[in-house]
Amino acid sequence: MQALKFLTPDLVRQIAAAYGTPVYVYSEAVLRKSAQTALAFPNAYGLTVRYAIKANSTGAILSLFNSMGIHFDASSSYEVHRLLLNGVHPSRIQLTAQELAPDLKELVERGIFFNACSLHQLETYGKGFPVRNVSIRINPGIGSGHSNRTNVGGPSSSFGIWIEHLEEIKALAAKYDLTINKLHSHIGSGSDPAVWEKVTKMNLDVVREFPEVHTLNMGGGFKIGRMPGEATTDLQVVGVRVKRFFTNFYNETGRKIKLEIEPGSFLVAANGALICSIDDKVDTGKEGYRFIKTDTGMSEILRPTLYGVQHPIKLVPKNGDIPGMQETVVVVGHSCESGDILTPTPGDAEGVDTITLPRPVIGDYLVIEDTGAYCASMCAVNYNSFPQAPEVLIRENGEATLIRKRQTLEQMVENEL
Repeated sequence: MQALKFLTPDLVRQIAAAYGTPVYVYSEAVLRKSAQTALAFPNAYGLTVRYAIKANSTGAILSLFNSMGIHFDASSSYEVHRLLLNGVHPSRIQLTAQELAPDLKELVERGIFFNACSLHQLETYGKGFPVRNVSIRINPGIGSGHSNRTNVGGPSSSFGIWIEHLEEIKALAAKYDLTINKLHSHIGSGSDPAVWEKVTKMNLDVVREFPEVHTLNMGGGFKIGRMPGEATTDLQVVGVRVKRFFTNFYNETGRKIKLEIEPGSFLVAANGALICSIDDKVDTGKEGYRFIKTDTGMSEILRPTLYGVQHPIKLVPKNGDIPGMQETVVVVGHSCESGDILTPTPGDAEGVDTITLPRPVIGDYLVIEDTGAYCASMCAVNYNSFPQAPEVLIRENGEATLIRKRQTLEQMVENEL
């Protein structure tokens, strides 16, 4: 049996017995280590680490990062209010949203920093808050990502103000006497340091166009290697190369530019595991597949269906005995959807792949790892009326603490009339 990343078989059984399955589990120790790694990102003239809370917005995680000095990026006004409810000071919150916040006036007056993602957003902000500082998000004309659905730059992406509209940005800033003091750009640059060098140079070239910019937010996209053979970004290696460009920029221009990075997955992905139970086993004959049916799926983890990505899946026998025999299976979810497959063909959300496990028995547990990011916060919750799963945090002292209760049916339907 493959070793679990931060859980133990006994702990899996204890958590499943106490809270039922499916259940998300997070590690405080891994969260702290990831945060400390990000906070140590090399920089020339100052660093702010902003956690993109869309990756995982559970309150206990937000509070932990807040206590460590991390700042936050919100993708909606609702995420802003979520942060405020968890005790985050407004000065630590930046709003970067596709949708113009309906309560923008209230948020700005409370001290939230606004990042304009379109010319319309910039003009709306200028009308409401002339003679203010503002950040702008630029679409630099190129993108990166393992699929078009994760690409947040280039001509097929609606994120940010297109690079060819710089003069229109300047005109709006002049019209409303706005000071553009921060530039934001995010394309999801991955783990290759050479790509980060290219992105840094490209972003600093845009900074040259705006003499009052003192901070460059280069977004996130720091790759986490979930499956064997996938590389995880080495922040020290990338950071040293990025730092050199900032130093050179100062030598050329006399401007010391502060760096912001905006990790989401990097901070939380590896700290999470999803424990589920094997509910059934079926097959489609000699020429077909053997299927393991689980009590989880799209209702807790949508990434395999949406992106065609795989997560490590490991078996924990319920009775503690490790089978000597193995079995090659397709793992599927409990949603009434043919696409609810937890072992898709890599890169192909419509494909079916198999994995080999110690021979599973109905009632055994599966641990789906690296589910700390874009799982609990991004899933088909309540589809087929499955309740939202609970979340548990393993404290540094080993104690398992419930940080979100399992949703009840009454809570699910309480707003229906």
